[in-house]
Amino acid sequence: MSRTPRPEFRPDPSLSHESMTALQREIAATARFTDAVGFDPGAVAIDEPFDLTTGLPDPTPNAGDPDAPVVVGIDQAFLTGGDDSGANTGDAGDRAVSAVVAIRDGTVIEYAHALTPLSIPYVPGLLAFREGESMLAALDALAVDPDLLVCDGSGRIHFREAGIATHIGVIRDVAGLGVAKGLLCGEPDEPVDERPAGWRTPIRADDTVETAAAGTTIGHAYQSRQYPNSRWVNPVYVSPGHRVSAATTVDLVAALCAGYKLPEPTRLADAHADRVKRRLVDGD
Repeated sequence: MSRTPRPEFRPDPSLSHESMTALQREIAATARFTDAVGFDPGAVAIDEPFDLTTGLPDPTPNAGDPDAPVVVGIDQAFLTGGDDSGANTGDAGDRAVSAVVAIRDGTVIEYAHALTPLSIPYVPGLLAFREGESMLAALDALAVDPDLLVCDGSGRIHFREAGIATHIGVIRDVAGLGVAKGLLCGEPDEPVDERPAGWRTPIRADDTVETAAAGTTIGHAYQSRQYPNSRWVNPVYVSPGHRVSAATTVDLVAALCAGYKLPEPTRLADAHADRVKRRLVDGD
C-alpha cells in the first residue's frame, strides 16, 4: 500500500488562496472525526518523561513489544536565508527542518528529518501549504509506519476543520491529532485561565468556523500541567486530525503527557528539530 494513499490532497504552495481553501474544505469532508484508531489511550501511555538533560536518547529499533502501536511526534525548526536566525518569514532561502520521532512501547525506536525550502510566508489557517511537504518528506524518511501522528499544530480546530494535523492525516490515511499552544478559532465552554492539571473543556465551533455547525465540539482546551510555586501555565488546545474523535484525542494527549506541558512525542520532536538545525548551522 502506498504511504500516500491520497496524493491529490498534497499541499501545493503555488495554489491561489481560493484554491487552497477549497482544497481544505474537501479534506475536511474526507476526514473522519470518529474513532478508528485501533487501540485505546492506555496502549500508548508514557508514565515517565524522557530525560533530555544530556541529550536525546539513542534509538533502539528492536526494543519493547513489536506489536505495540507506533506513535510519531512531528515538529519543525527553521533556517532563514541560509543562516541560523530561525525567523519564520518565507523569504528566499528560508528552509523548514521537519523532525519526526517514533516511539513504541515507551521507547524511542527511530528519528528522521527532512530539510525543504519554504516558498510562502505563514498565513493563519494555511500552515499545511507552507510546511506540509516538509512534514511528509520527514515521515517518508522513517522506516516504520506510524499508528498515530501527534502534530505540533491544529487539526479540527481550524477555520475549515482542516488544520495541518488533519491535512497530513488524511493524505497518509493515518490516525492523527494536533496539539497547539494557542487557540486558532472556536470558543471554549469555560474560561481557561488558572486551571489545575488534568482540567479540560470543549472547544466549540462558532461563526469563525466555516464548515461546522455552531456548537459542534471541534477539540478541547486541556491543562496538561501546572507547576507548584510558579506562574500559571496555559492549557494546550488539542483536536482530532483524522480517524479519532475529539473525546479520544484529549484522552490520548493526557496519556502521552508525562509531567511536561507538551506530550512526549512532540517534546522530543522539538528537541530533535533543534538538534538537526544546530548540526546544519555548524556544518556537521
